[in-house]
Amino acid sequence: MSKGSPGPTPGFLVWRLANKWRVAVDRAVAPLGLTHAQYSLVASLYGMQRTGERPSQRRLADHTGLEALYVSKLARALESAGLIERTRDPRDPRAVQLSLTDQGQAVTRQAITVVEQLLLQLLEPLGGLDAPRTRAFTKELRTLLDAPLTPSVPNDDTTQGRTP
Repeated sequence: MSKGSPGPTPGFLVWRLANKWRVAVDRAVAPLGLTHAQYSLVASLYGMQRTGERPSQRRLADHTGLEALYVSKLARALESAGLIERTRDPRDPRAVQLSLTDQGQAVTRQAITVVEQLLLQLLEPLGGLDAPRTRAFTKELRTLLDAPLTPSVPNDDTTQGRTP
């Protein structure tokens, strides 16, 4: 909390909500052998493949907002589990392309169904998935996510004593 704020800061609340949703998705997809991060990767890959794209690890990292090194680690684990294939990009030998295996597609379709049901439950307090409050909330989240980050100066008077 910041000085002078009567309650938690917006940053703290976003962090808490993100953690709450991550834990809920982790629990929901665990029976399918996935973690939330792995789900984010395979669900994104599933959507990209449906549009004919075979993304590189870098492209998938950019799409998901995950660090490229973390995507690489997740991809290796998913490859070991038989859910994705990693191949060299013929246009760029340094790049690795990703695609879901048949098993990966089946597991991903199941996971998407499970997470869609969870999403309905999580959004119920706002009136459900198609409710005006949910649409407004989504719009506000997009505004925050689209705002560029500028590097802050450590130990600057404006940043001391504040939490996210």
